[in-house]
Amino acid sequence: MSKRLETLPLRHVLTLPTMPAAVRMARETAEQALVEWGIGLRHPAVDPALLILGELVTNSVRHAAVCSPQLTVIYAAGRDCMAFAVHDRHPYQPPLRGASGGTGGLATVMELTLGLGGSAVVRADADRLGKSIWITLPL
Repeated sequence: MSKRLETLPLRHVLTLPTMPAAVRMARETAEQALVEWGIGLRHPAVDPALLILGELVTNSVRHAAVCSPQLTVIYAAGRDCMAFAVHDRHPYQPPLRGASGGTGGLATVMELTLGLGGSAVVRADADRLGKSIWITLPL
């Protein structure tokens, strides 16, 4: 994790079964955390952030469940940005570069992230058998 993400003071971690209901739970938890942290749900970055989060959790449910019975969502925020990661134990690391020119969920993720001036990165687990996709968005 980058130094900037490590210093974000507000954090919440949620572990869920890698099942379709995880998408709704991840989004609802994000909404609750944002409100608790004083980030209004009407902030212009919130709706796109929830869509991005839903797409990433959906990807884990669709593609990683066979290897990863659970997924973890990490939520973080600071004064000027919010970040979240979706982690699963599937070794495939989707390429984020060039995804914004494609179609499908990851293309939507990248288009929204970059359009908001944010960043996205895939980080492999130390054993290379899992990964986290981190999204950081300015507030």
